Amino acid sequence: MKILNNNQVLKQLNSQFGIKEINGNLVKFGEEKIFLFTGDLELLEKLEKQRISIMGVGDYFAKEQGYELRLSIEGTHLLKEQITKNIFELNQEQKEQWMHGHDLQIKTGKKGFFIIKYENDFLGTGKLSEEKISNFIPKNRRLKEKS
Repeated sequence: MKILNNNQVLKQLNSQFGIKEINGNLVKFGEEKIFLFTGDLELLEKLEKQRISIMGVGDYFAKEQGYELRLSIEGTHLLKEQITKNIFELNQEQKEQWMHGHDLQIKTGKKGFFIIKYENDFLGTGKLSEEKISNFIPKNRRLKEKS
């Protein structure tokens, strides 16, 4: 467990998505996963030192991928009022494909992580390349295919 410097993470989030404020503390577990924790950090540190399971104490917020951050679905919802850039809007058909976990074969001409949005709903983060949008919706959160 590592308590992160909110200012450093905020600088990256501002650069990528226009985010200006994080309400809570960012805690990194393992190599990549970042959680947003709004409780008592001293208690969290004590539990971690005693090797007591602390999963579920905060929202899975983002994942470090190279020099970029990929917001989780929860991360996009927590910050939706602040996200002002790198938003990719889907149409109805694309939204259906996305929610079933499919990559979208769309020539975007753009690269990097973008917030995926349909109308007023934030659907997580996708990675755009010039030829497609990669989907990161976890299998257990995808819509099931109709038989």
